[in-house]
Amino acid sequence: MATQPTYAYGTGFGTVGAPPRPVRHPYELRALPHESVFFYRKAIDNTRLVREADPQSRGACWSAIGAAGILVALLFGVLAPSVADTLSGYKLQSLRAEERRLLDERRTLELAVAERLSPERLARLADRQNLVTPTSGQIMRLDGDRPDASVAMVK
Repeated sequence: MATQPTYAYGTGFGTVGAPPRPVRHPYELRALPHESVFFYRKAIDNTRLVREADPQSRGACWSAIGAAGILVALLFGVLAPSVADTLSGYKLQSLRAEERRLLDERRTLELAVAERLSPERLARLADRQNLVTPTSGQIMRLDGDRPDASVAMVK
């Protein structure tokens, strides 16, 4: 005995042949799955609805803000010493560079003072201005122990 499909579509036992296959146009597409399902959109107006405040969400929000604040404070406490060390290192390097610059400037100024006070230069300036060495009678020594102003009166 044959099964129902074998009997119905004829494999030699039944009198009914296979269902005729529909002839398709060569450029026609097959039907897509679930093509017969349609979705409709119903317009709903929610403009008059007022949202109720959830009392638990307010507490959860403040808890999250507090936890974030504590986390930021801990992070700042952990990172602050290393940032301070880095900044102090930069400050130390800038102070060392300034010290080197000031020492160079000091050496330059000391050299300029030594050049200006050199006996050769002073002798050249004296010769240019026709200055002569004072004689022994022209030199007067001032004594700082006289209380009166008689030294200033001497001609």
